[in-house]
Amino acid sequence: MIVLGLDPGLAITGIAIVEENRGKQNLTHSEAIITSQKLSTPERLSHLYDLLVLLIKSHRPDVAALETLIFNTNVTTAFAVGQARGVALLALSQASIPVFEYSNVQVKMSITGYGRADKNQIQQMVKTVLKIPQVLKPDDVADAAAIALTHCFSYKMKSSIK
Repeated sequence: MIVLGLDPGLAITGIAIVEENRGKQNLTHSEAIITSQKLSTPERLSHLYDLLVLLIKSHRPDVAALETLIFNTNVTTAFAVGQARGVALLALSQASIPVFEYSNVQVKMSITGYGRADKNQIQQMVKTVLKIPQVLKPDDVADAAAIALTHCFSYKMKSSIK
């Protein structure tokens, strides 16, 4: 199974593609899609969409995993993330890729076993599980990998409940 983990944002969208085979996870691709602040919001969203479509075509993920969107304080950030998230969902839908969503706490529990784990703890566990030499950067890419791994760890349970 090939899982596309996404941490969408207008400025930076984290991407991680994790392949799971017989219970072992392997990071096959990771990147940060960065859009220039010099572009208008529609131009940034269009750029993000175009790159996601290319990424989906070249890596052919079986599923995508995203974190559930929850914002308590910064409404401006929430709108920008929501717009980027909408573009990502559109690209995935047009490619007929099923999307699974996980809460922040679900990701933390899945990766570290502790629902209040900090970013560093999550990044270190992602590094360990994927057997990569260093922590993924920027944070958005590490978050995307954690979300992809969360799906790898929990999809069997979700499918058995249905």
